[in-house]
Amino acid sequence: MAIPNLNQRLSSLDASFLYFEKKESTLHIGGVCVFEGEIPLDDFIEMMESKMHLLPRYQQLIRTDPLNLGHPTWDFDQNFNIRNHISRIDIDAPGGDKELSELAGNIFTPMMDRSKPLWDIHLVYGLEGGNCAMISRVHHCMVDGVSGVDLLKIVLDFSPDPAPLPPKPEAQPRPPQPDSARRLFDAVLSSMQEGMNRWMDFQSGLLNLTQALTVESSRQSMRKVTPDLPRLISPVSPLPFNGPGSGERKFVWNTFSFSEARSIRGALKGTVNDVVLTALSGAVMRYAVEHGVDIRGRMLRVMVPVSLRQDEQRGALGNLVSVLPVEIPLDMTDPVERFNYINSKTSAMKNGRVAEGLNIFSALMGVLPPPLQALLGTIPTAGLSLPPFNMISTNVPGPQVPLYSMGRKMIRYYPYVPIGFSIGCGCAIMSYDQYLFFGITADGKTMPDVEKLRDSLYESFYELRKAAGVEETKHKVMGAAAGRSGRGRKKSAETIG
Repeated sequence: MAIPNLNQRLSSLDASFLYFEKKESTLHIGGVCVFEGEIPLDDFIEMMESKMHLLPRYQQLIRTDPLNLGHPTWDFDQNFNIRNHISRIDIDAPGGDKELSELAGNIFTPMMDRSKPLWDIHLVYGLEGGNCAMISRVHHCMVDGVSGVDLLKIVLDFSPDPAPLPPKPEAQPRPPQPDSARRLFDAVLSSMQEGMNRWMDFQSGLLNLTQALTVESSRQSMRKVTPDLPRLISPVSPLPFNGPGSGERKFVWNTFSFSEARSIRGALKGTVNDVVLTALSGAVMRYAVEHGVDIRGRMLRVMVPVSLRQDEQRGALGNLVSVLPVEIPLDMTDPVERFNYINSKTSAMKNGRVAEGLNIFSALMGVLPPPLQALLGTIPTAGLSLPPFNMISTNVPGPQVPLYSMGRKMIRYYPYVPIGFSIGCGCAIMSYDQYLFFGITADGKTMPDVEKLRDSLYESFYELRKAAGVEETKHKVMGAAAGRSGRGRKKSAETIG
């Protein structure tokens, strides 16, 4: 994989993840990987160190400009030491999913230390079956979900016996740090350039959107979604997990068959993401009813991140994302009806270029001077009682072949999505090696019983599978969720790990 061409200065979108981060709303992404067998710590560190020239961003830290006149820059850490980023944690053997889940929540809770490069890896030993886990964090200002998967392909291998690494290039001298006067000049110049770039992005996006709407199908889709737009930008009706959070993170997970999800998609003529949103909204419906919510006429509004990354931008770091605001009636109890409703709404929004349209306004916000953007991040938003969305759901396609580290096969990967700003629950989904892995993030104050949503998600998925007329896949279903109850669990499912 080619070494990415890195920008020295953060874009407006990347910088926003720094400006708006607070201890109640940490903005790193990450995941929990489980491997067959144990990965030797020293060998892993040596392997990672040999690949660091492929990950130059992971050797850089954030530098702020004088008076925030420009967005922060990436500068190489002159004292970089990989052992400051990789550590070992032993849990009492044999540790199960419950213990690993609790540990992951504790690791994902605090903000990352901005005095060093913004990533870390914890290798966890003592799991049942002689397995080990890797809990990783990367700040969202560095990567989005799609580019994060590309980085995963660098850190891991496609074979248990990978080819030898090419010789490490000779170390090049680091450029000297500019003096204060030069940094001030660069900050002013970059601020002007960033404003012009974002204005050009706004004009280009507006032109592309106008051209797209010359197509009749796009115009029809736009007419369908236009009446919903005023409601979609208004505050939501809160659910039990919406409210001021504590910052404490809980993290639980589910595992489903990817082939079953694709069969449901085919039977109902939709997408895998429609399957995901149908199952997730059904689980939220059950959770809301259990908490005494009257769901008649109530809507669940989900923020669905959409990658705008083109094929030629694969491997590039940073964030190239927009969002789709998807509203789903909670009182729509028939899973097939709910699936068709979601498919109709998401298709109309995609054909109507809603994500691109919202990205245009994001580009327009980037025209604001960096000091003003940084000032907006200081506004106390953690206590918002009426957030713009109820929850987050992001679905990232991963490799459908096994990955390895130090010859050990990765058998599970549960992605972590950040939450906050009164959005007390998020769900990240990643497809990998013929499975769908759900990672559910919750705030410990607003959703202390997130395990109930996890259990309801199994019930909702199996209900949808049955309604679609899809048979249970006969291959093994991996990993029981952390301490989940037996509700909704197929008794014939054989578990691994």
